[in-house]
Order: sequence, then structure tokens, then C-alpha cells
Amino acid sequence: MMSTWSSGPLKPSAIDYLIQPCHRLSMVTALYVPFLITALLIELTPGPNMAWLALTSASKGRKSGFAAVAGIALGLALLGGASAFGLSELATGSPVVFNLLRYAGVAYLLWLAWETWSSGNETTETALDHSGLMDWFRHGLLLNLLNPKAAVFFITVLPAYISAGVPVASQTLLLSFSYVGIATAIHLVIVVLAGSVHAWLAQGGRQLLIRRIFAVMIALVAIWFLRSTA
Repeated sequence: MMSTWSSGPLKPSAIDYLIQPCHRLSMVTALYVPFLITALLIELTPGPNMAWLALTSASKGRKSGFAAVAGIALGLALLGGASAFGLSELATGSPVVFNLLRYAGVAYLLWLAWETWSSGNETTETALDHSGLMDWFRHGLLLNLLNPKAAVFFITVLPAYISAGVPVASQTLLLSFSYVGIATAIHLVIVVLAGSVHAWLAQGGRQLLIRRIFAVMIALVAIWFLRSTA
């Protein structure tokens, strides 16, 4: 007796169920390592964010620097999560919103510069108490949320490493949090290195002078921030 063949669609076999995830994974990993290298090079390039973090650690100490790093990491993670759902495009797609973020970030840095200049009577112990650490955490968080350049990265650079045929949201989250991990590691190194000179800067009567110098430098960072995000 001759066998009859079904004309309906073939059902995927068990091998197909194994091959598809592996194929998708290979598509992702093929772009993942280049993305990590790109993120590393971008983060190693000196910028206003890095300069502000070094100034904070040198003038306020490592504890304040670590608190600022935590705030920066949370800010980047929030931007990465927003980019996964397309929310960052609202900021980068509108010139008005983009410029508002730029000017708000510059204004915030200038306010920090003035606060540093006018806090000449603040002691080191006061600067390192719990409320002070929470303040620096907030500073790091707000400066990144107000930094349109960070949002631009997630909108323009990151999508170039998204593989077709793989869920975009999951890839975006993977790449975003990998970027946050790289940035945080580099920021921690900056805090450790810059914080090593804090004890020397805080000695004797030079503390007030150092505060004023750092205040001027933070103001210069604000100008740098404005130019780099133009």
C-alpha cells in the first residue's frame, strides 16, 4: 500500500527547537564583543562626567565619590531601560527637549560649583556624613538624567549592535546594562585614584583654597559639558 504524504506545513522537530536559540545566540554574541569594545573606548575617552567625578573624589573623598558613582550607575540604567521601550527618543527627537536637558545639566553643574565655592566653612567630617553621601548620590543621578549625550548613546550607538531576528527589548537591556557595568568599573577606578589625594588636599590651611580651585574647575566642566553636547 502506498503511503500518503500530508500537504500541510511541517512541524518543527526537536532539533529545530535546539538550533533556533543557538542561532539567535550566535547572532547576539557576534555583535556583543564589538559593542563591549566600543563601550570601553567611549568610557575611556575623557569627558565632563569623568572630570566631575574626579574632582568630587579629590575634594570630598572616596566615600562621596563612590556615592556619586552609584548615582551615575542608576542614571545610566534608567536611560538604558527607557531606551529599551523607546522613551529616550522623546528627548533626542525633539531639539527643544534636548536643549532643555543640556541647559538644565549646565545649570546644575554651575550650582554645584557655587555650592563648593561658598561652603568654605564646611568640615570634612560633615561632608562625609550620611546626608552628604546621599547628596552626592543624587548629584550623580541627576547629572546623568540631565545629560542628553548619554541618551544619544542609547539611541544612536547602541542600536547598531542589535541583531535582526532577536527580540529588540531583551538585546537592548543586555547591551545597556553591560554598558553600565563597564562605565561603573571605570568610574570606580577614577574614584580610587582621585580619592588618594584627598587626604593631602585636606591638610592644613589649604582646604579653603582647594575648594575655591575646584569650584572654578567644576564651572569649567559645566562649559565643557555645554560644548560637548552641542
